[in-house]
Amino acid sequence: MEAAEPVNGGSVQIRNENGSRKLPNFLQSVNMKYVKLGYHYLITHLFKLCLVPLMAVLFTEISRLTPDDLYQLWLHLQYNLVAFILLSALAVFGSTVFIMTRPRSVYLVDYSCYLPPESLKVKYQKFMDHSKLIEDFNDSSLEFQRKILERSGLGEETYLPEALHCIPPTPTMVAARQEAEQVMFGSLDKLFENTRINPRDIGVLVVNCSLFNPTPSLSAMIVNKYKLRGNIKSFNLGGMGCSAGVIAIDLAKDMLQVHRNTYAVVVSTENITQNWYFGNRKAMLIPNCLFRVGGTAVLLSNKSRDRRRSKYKLVHTVRTHKGADEKAFNCVYQEQDDNGKTGVSLSKDLMAIAGEALKANITTLGPLVLPISEQILFFATLVAKKLFNAKLKPYIPDFKLAFDHFCIHAGGRAVIDELEKNLQLSERHVEASRMTLHRFGNTSSSSIWYELAYIEAKGRMKKGNRVWQIAFGSGFKCNSAVWVALGNVKPSVSSPWEHCIDRYPVKLEL
Repeated sequence: MEAAEPVNGGSVQIRNENGSRKLPNFLQSVNMKYVKLGYHYLITHLFKLCLVPLMAVLFTEISRLTPDDLYQLWLHLQYNLVAFILLSALAVFGSTVFIMTRPRSVYLVDYSCYLPPESLKVKYQKFMDHSKLIEDFNDSSLEFQRKILERSGLGEETYLPEALHCIPPTPTMVAARQEAEQVMFGSLDKLFENTRINPRDIGVLVVNCSLFNPTPSLSAMIVNKYKLRGNIKSFNLGGMGCSAGVIAIDLAKDMLQVHRNTYAVVVSTENITQNWYFGNRKAMLIPNCLFRVGGTAVLLSNKSRDRRRSKYKLVHTVRTHKGADEKAFNCVYQEQDDNGKTGVSLSKDLMAIAGEALKANITTLGPLVLPISEQILFFATLVAKKLFNAKLKPYIPDFKLAFDHFCIHAGGRAVIDELEKNLQLSERHVEASRMTLHRFGNTSSSSIWYELAYIEAKGRMKKGNRVWQIAFGSGFKCNSAVWVALGNVKPSVSSPWEHCIDRYPVKLEL
């Protein structure tokens, strides 16, 4: 028989019947995480480590030069003055071209998330009571909504628009416009107040709202409200789902590469008033239980002087579109049921399709953000799988080495669970997403900004931290944005978490 006995430090040594000791179990006594981090550091800084001895040799040779050697070098330059001047002019010209054509840095000066009034809060019981009073749902649909709501990850303080608090509901065009104005103008008023910029200084405006696209457009409503200048480049993105917020950022970034010395404002929201489903098809009832009121306004700048007061710098945007595949195209689909009731249907294949879109997205994003050590491991595993063992599991890159914070679209508990598992994230990494879902529900394209605000409110955003915003949307799309913090970021004035951050994180029931 062999017996295990603990020793100091928590490691385990094995003692057999004769009392002799074997080697310690290194799988238990050595934390392999630090071996991996050491390997990552070595590979990442390999060029610098090789450069050190080269610089030492160069410095040694320079120190051996005598005054006579320096004089001979000067004479050599004098005899080749024309070549020297030409090379200098070429260097200056090349530097000028590089500076003029290089991508302009895009800074996130500040952003504001809309906090609805207390009167719009909807608790579970109120949600179910109103659903019963509406009389459009049969008993089976009511029970289905109750179960979805209980398992959704939403808390008791999410918000629904005023039109849906009425009995019967009033999903009119007027009510939908009022919801849009409250959300957009509410977030923009706070943004302009916090940044102290003149709205007429805005050169680019991008608004995204998937399901509500009136005429005049939402972007025109903002131009009219704040009397923006006549030559503003305005865009209104519709029907692009919950990932449209990243698409809007990407569009604004492209516009800021063309138009110098200006600001861009991105407004991301969704409108629920006219998009509540009053039927009994279960696949179309799920959005009723998940989607809630929310919106955000983001101020971007390409002015170098704004770097000092900005929170973040945009590093990458990566967009993936799976719309060529029929299943992906139809998995989130707005349609009418057999009774003519309009709603958004969610396919049972949604999570599998989202997984494929995520895989395609991170395949593109990985080489841009992952340390070289992770890329070598991934490539080596891929080659080994192709050449030697087809059953070998592919190496999953450790994105925790590339990012400090993760803002995963709060589309629902299942979405967050799957990304946590597939990307091998910890509970802390997905905390912002879970708590945003609990406090505000699925606010569509704006959810990733409520999550970023949560991280800031917790005081976790430090200088140099890298943030990965990842969102999924109809089409089917998976889009990513990568930001780097320019300083220790403090929460903005009137943050949506200002009055409740001390209560979070809360323990969620499984």
